[in-house]
Amino acid sequence: MALIHFWEKPGCQTNARQRAELIASGHQVVAHDLLGEAWTEMRLLDFFMDLPVSEWFNMNAPKIKSGELIPGMFDTTSALHAMMADHLLIRRPLMEIGSTRIVGFNLEQLALAGGQALRPVSGNCSGSPERCTDSHH
Repeated sequence: MALIHFWEKPGCQTNARQRAELIASGHQVVAHDLLGEAWTEMRLLDFFMDLPVSEWFNMNAPKIKSGELIPGMFDTTSALHAMMADHLLIRRPLMEIGSTRIVGFNLEQLALAGGQALRPVSGNCSGSPERCTDSHH
């Protein structure tokens, strides 16, 4: 069992399902409001530094979906500036397990960092564990 700090968008059903899976798997989860967090660019970079910049973004953010912003057009500095101005752009959830930081609901990274596999809970979405388009959401 691991202590997982879990930054989510309040009211997001997909984040609630992900958090429930972690709890059902025996982990202790401390939920944080991703949108209300007092992020700094360096703190965000701690999560994203091992990923290509285009993978830092929440692909369901309104500015991304509308085409106003294109993740592939950002460098590190401009991406961090954009995310500081609009927290909806930050890919979620962000998780911290000890010194390990995880972006998105990456089951392989969770298993490595948390020391045990996740158990699916009822109503689990098929397909990507990070995004759910099933009608129950």
